Amino acid sequence: MIKEAKAAAAPPRPVTTDSVQDDDSRLRLYLAHRAALVEYATPIVGDRMRAEDVVQEAYMRFAPRSGGTSDDVKVEQPAAYLYRIVRNLAYDLRRRLSADKRRDEAHLVLSETLPPAVSPEEEALQRDELRRAEDALAELPDNVRRAFEMNRIGGYTLQETADHLGVPLSTAARWAQTALMHVARRLQRPPSSQTPNR
Repeated sequence: MIKEAKAAAAPPRPVTTDSVQDDDSRLRLYLAHRAALVEYATPIVGDRMRAEDVVQEAYMRFAPRSGGTSDDVKVEQPAAYLYRIVRNLAYDLRRRLSADKRRDEAHLVLSETLPPAVSPEEEALQRDELRRAEDALAELPDNVRRAFEMNRIGGYTLQETADHLGVPLSTAARWAQTALMHVARRLQRPPSSQTPNR
């Protein structure tokens, strides 16, 4: 009974930057630094909402796993460790957003439709662009080319493409994206800078 009263009357422990040993001290450290972490991540990812998501994800990685003990991981400088997690996650997100933007731009290049009435010059240019796209696809390994053709030209979903090729979904998606980026790069080059294949 006396021990319980002493425990209830004990003041909260201050958050220190030395070794964090339990869930409560990790949570207190996170809460003490949360606003600064969001400010730190915001310029890296480009907006505050994404920065808040990054900081939340960082805490999930910083906090011990359920069922684990505080002895599983000893962190000498937990505040620095938490900032490092935020930094790494923020740069990962920035790279992913950049890759998504490039993929979307490449998709727009390939998904443009022909205008209803084309002049003979425009038709010749479009035929040349189509030939260049075909040449670019011919440069790719068969599995990468087939994944692209099935998904982008044949209209198959990535899951259907993966099932048909006998590979995981992530592999089929990577192959289709690799082919798309390759074709887009080839189409962005002037025709004179390409090596003729015929």
